[in-house]
Amino acid sequence: MTSNMMGSKDRPKIMTAKFPCPQSLERVPLDLILPVVLFFLAVVAFVPGLSGVPPLDRDEPRFAQASKQMLEAHQYIDIRFQDQSRYKKPIGIYWLQTAAVTLTGHDAKAPLWVYRLPSFIGGILAVLLTYWVARAFSDPKTAFIAALLVGSTIILGVEARLAKTDASLLWTVILAQGALARLWLEKKTTPSWGLAFCFWTSLAVGVLIKGPISLMVIGLTLAGLFAFERDIKWFKSAVPFFGFLWFLALVLPWFLVIGKLTNYAFFQEALGHDLLGKVLEGQESHGKPPGMHLVFMAIVFWPLPGFLILSIPRIWQKRSEKITRFCASWFLPSWIVFELMGTKLPHYTMPLLPALAICVAAAMSRGDDHHAHTFFKWTGAVFLGLPALLLTIATIFLPLHLGISPSLPGIATSVVAALLVLFAAMRLVAGRAVQAVPVAIGGAFIMSAGFWGYVAPALKPIWISSRLVTAISEVAPCRNPAVAIAGFGEPSFVFLEGTNTRITSGQQAADFLVSNQPAPPADAMADSATAACRVVAIESRQEKAFLTEAQTKSITPTPIKLVQGLNINGGHHMTIGLYASP
Repeated sequence: MTSNMMGSKDRPKIMTAKFPCPQSLERVPLDLILPVVLFFLAVVAFVPGLSGVPPLDRDEPRFAQASKQMLEAHQYIDIRFQDQSRYKKPIGIYWLQTAAVTLTGHDAKAPLWVYRLPSFIGGILAVLLTYWVARAFSDPKTAFIAALLVGSTIILGVEARLAKTDASLLWTVILAQGALARLWLEKKTTPSWGLAFCFWTSLAVGVLIKGPISLMVIGLTLAGLFAFERDIKWFKSAVPFFGFLWFLALVLPWFLVIGKLTNYAFFQEALGHDLLGKVLEGQESHGKPPGMHLVFMAIVFWPLPGFLILSIPRIWQKRSEKITRFCASWFLPSWIVFELMGTKLPHYTMPLLPALAICVAAAMSRGDDHHAHTFFKWTGAVFLGLPALLLTIATIFLPLHLGISPSLPGIATSVVAALLVLFAAMRLVAGRAVQAVPVAIGGAFIMSAGFWGYVAPALKPIWISSRLVTAISEVAPCRNPAVAIAGFGEPSFVFLEGTNTRITSGQQAADFLVSNQPAPPADAMADSATAACRVVAIESRQEKAFLTEAQTKSITPTPIKLVQGLNINGGHHMTIGLYASP
């Protein structure tokens, strides 16, 4: 659409012969075929592990449990984890998760994969919308490569499978940037109501999902575009006055209600503690020096970094082109801000991923460059091939480190993927980057499917919570016991076992076990006949306090089952004993 509006000097010189299309499809517009192909590829890529991998502590089960409690209480304004307020993020992701549960016909006891659906759908939308953004500047085949580069990255593969905010935030940022790109390219001063609606609505949804992040990324993109051209008149086509009113109409109601409901405690926690704490200092041991996001991106954006390094000379040569300017405005200012923040986590820069992918795809689309400097060829090949080797080695040695046998299907798929990626790396060295792109992307998809479909579910020792819940159901003397746990307070256990699960100390667990007071029902299905049935889970470091307190009550409990494993939060080996009420 907008490619016709650009001058020929601004268009990439696309070498379409390098991306041949089957002759039988030549009569069908690529803008109809390629998004359908991307949709199915994304579904196939993100499905493995969606239901087979247990909740990943700590953030994922916190979000899922808070959404679960909304459904249990039929209360969709306040955000709580058990009896504690959870005011780190706005309401958006919880509404999406509760909607997913309701629309799929489940109730609060829905399996985890249902709570993961917003992220799964968000990952698919991120791939499709990357194609849409790239089409503002380039031909369908280049946009297709950009979308595949986004969809094949490690970070999107992770976030599309977890019930968190980041995959959902990503598609809102890409949608807003796609609308912004078209408004900028058209250079109109008359209203473009459709694009304006997309821009302001996606901006509002992004704020409701993760607060000011989308505002920062898109606002800094606007600032970058202004810095390049010293012209902002074109933004009138976004209808800023009415658009901002629409933005406020979408965002303000919940913020006003939650502010009044919590006596403004939400803003004190979300802005004063969570946001400012992350900006000024490293929270929860995640403080890192400037430059660490470059290190993170070399890993979590894989396989993109190898092609990015090879493309640097071409990107620099074409720095005056509109596609390069827009991607630079999207990436550079926000990346600087992320680097200056005290807290650094690998997923923070994910909203910047499509900017790199689109810029690299445009550079790749210009054809092979046999005269590229040897440094860029070999460095790109190393950044492409080395992670594939390391991931393959991890599929073998990680299970062995945990004391279990490696997954043979996982090893097989990893080896196949690594061979494909190494072949692609050799193509980079030979100056045939265009041939390397589809091979490397295919290898990355296979690597991801093998890990999430086979390797991760088989890592039984780290999935302590799911094994613990299974063990309780096997040894409990009643159908729905009341449960307390000491020494292992991971949110995944609360989500899987139930909202009424008590996180306590060893001494308090003994009091709980022998109390004559009826225990609260563990869930709505419990009946009066089982109301006094109790099970406690005691980690070995709390065992002495538990047994000492139990002896003062004239009982000597013995464990009826032991669950052992490795807690990935802290790396501690744990032995948890299960005790039932006498």
